[in-house]
Amino acid sequence: MPLAMNKDVFITCAITGSGSTQDRSPHVPRSPKDIADSAIAAAKAGAAVVHCHVRDPETGVPSRKLEYYRELTDRIRDAEVDMVLNLTAGMGGDIIFGGPNSPLPLAGGTDMVSAEERVAHVAECLPEICTLDCGTMNFAEADYVMTNTPGMLQAMGRMMTDLGVKPEIEAFDTGHLWYAKQLVKDGVLDSPALVQLCMGVPWGAPDDLNTFMAMVNNVPDGWTFSAFGLGRSQMPYVAASVLAGGNVRVGLEDNLMLGRGNLVTNADLVENAVNIVEGLGAKVIGPDDVRKNLGLEKRAPV
Repeated sequence: MPLAMNKDVFITCAITGSGSTQDRSPHVPRSPKDIADSAIAAAKAGAAVVHCHVRDPETGVPSRKLEYYRELTDRIRDAEVDMVLNLTAGMGGDIIFGGPNSPLPLAGGTDMVSAEERVAHVAECLPEICTLDCGTMNFAEADYVMTNTPGMLQAMGRMMTDLGVKPEIEAFDTGHLWYAKQLVKDGVLDSPALVQLCMGVPWGAPDDLNTFMAMVNNVPDGWTFSAFGLGRSQMPYVAASVLAGGNVRVGLEDNLMLGRGNLVTNADLVENAVNIVEGLGAKVIGPDDVRKNLGLEKRAPV
């Protein structure tokens, strides 16, 4: 098949994530201030979109506290550099079973809450984009299941749409794209939709180009997609996504290094991605163009 290269590319920087990376690199931000500062540096380096989780400032453990999201949002909106704010809505759907011999009762770390609670910070902060993990899957650890039932996705998706926040569909496998198309068909999500293709996350879509192109080929015409790979695959997927017609995501949520043992910042990762995109002959676009292309409304400081 011929290349369908994207010539106008936006970069998303996933600033901190919800993984247990806080003690693996000094550059993984913890407090709302540190996360905002890292997002601002990433935007100055060329990221048009910043995708943010929040963490406990002392321990670095992922959090859902509204006050952390409020502070983070205010700091980003007060910044001297513009960026599109994308907040996660992926937390609150975690089931950790007790093990093969005794799956019940559920183990510590289980965090299952209502659709309203999972979207509470989105309603509070009104980002331009928020994520919607579009399926349930075994997720890395032995007894952990990332849980997003059809009913939960319908409820969360309707709330996001009603709030005027554009969902970024997180697709970890082709079945997630299948259900995303159903959500659009049912009128839960608007079309054209925005998709993030998540490659190489155990145990979703494996990290290979054949699977990646199967994912790309399942994105409907007219929709906008980005893609990312984990660890050493992060930068190769910058090139692969642009060549396949998409946009790119980098950041410390997915990768801590540039070269073996070389711990870097979010801004470093964005700068490297800019060089790759421009080296391919494409242009890196800014937040105003992203808003125009995706039909987003810029939110003022509250």
